[in-house]
Amino acid sequence: MTQKENTYDILIVGGGPAGMTAALYALRSGKSACIIDNTGFGGQIVHSPKVENFPGTMEMSGNDFANRMAEQLLNLDADVGIGTVCEIAQDGSYKEIHTEDGSVYRGRTLIIAAGAKHRTLGISGEEQWIGSKMFFCAVCDGPLFKDKSIALIGGGNSALQEAIFLSEICREITIVQDLPDFTGEIKLRGIIATRSNIRSIFGTVVESFIVGGEEFQGLRVSESATGVKTDIACDGFFVAIGLVPENGIFAGWVDLDKQGYIIAEEDCHTKTPGIFVAGDCRSKSVRQLTTAVGDGAMAALAACRYIDQQINGKEI
Repeated sequence: MTQKENTYDILIVGGGPAGMTAALYALRSGKSACIIDNTGFGGQIVHSPKVENFPGTMEMSGNDFANRMAEQLLNLDADVGIGTVCEIAQDGSYKEIHTEDGSVYRGRTLIIAAGAKHRTLGISGEEQWIGSKMFFCAVCDGPLFKDKSIALIGGGNSALQEAIFLSEICREITIVQDLPDFTGEIKLRGIIATRSNIRSIFGTVVESFIVGGEEFQGLRVSESATGVKTDIACDGFFVAIGLVPENGIFAGWVDLDKQGYIIAEEDCHTKTPGIFVAGDCRSKSVRQLTTAVGDGAMAALAACRYIDQQINGKEI
């Protein structure tokens, strides 16, 4: 592409719900927009087997939601750049996004909607089990454990949704929660209580892996209050203990909180004029599908106002 072809009103880093919503609002406002992501459309929502708390929709899978949004954007002729962002630069009044494959995208404004990656257990040796015994997506990898015994680490909405989905596939599920109770929705807790093949252990953390020779055999867990250790025999395990933002690349342009999330108020403005933030990578108290799309709309409309004010020569 030429530099002109790679120049837009709004660049959006991240193709999850926040980024897709930002593109939708930008395009419908008559602005050109490009989503830049290393995987394309979807983000973390594609790993949710069942979404029941999105207004106006009784039930859907996260993958269905992402596909419908992608179709909506493609019908509006949205541009998509596939690549991993490695640098942000300023060229006059334009922001530049550089990707590892050498592509450069220019925009009057930039919306960071980079989301977050799965949080891991932080236990020595866990890397060797990722993708073979340790997984993060029940929809993607649950069928590998049909009629088998698994453990699931976590107690929030995502963890409980995963457990409910897996209970239809697996023989037995042991939920390990480090807190005294689940933090997920009451409705989900009620469903968990009705599943005879799910047992739950509270106030407990995973300490190590049980390995015989080179074979994975289960998890060793420890009660936080007493230190009492218990072995859980299982064929594999799923981890659903939250997300970690990957905002380091943006640190020179935005302020980050102690957890690495980008600091911005509900208006989604960052400290740098023309740079906005939306979705799970923003510092906030609630991270849900609804708040992600809300951020996306807010950030896009703010970016559109910023562009219009620049064009009209008004002070931002």
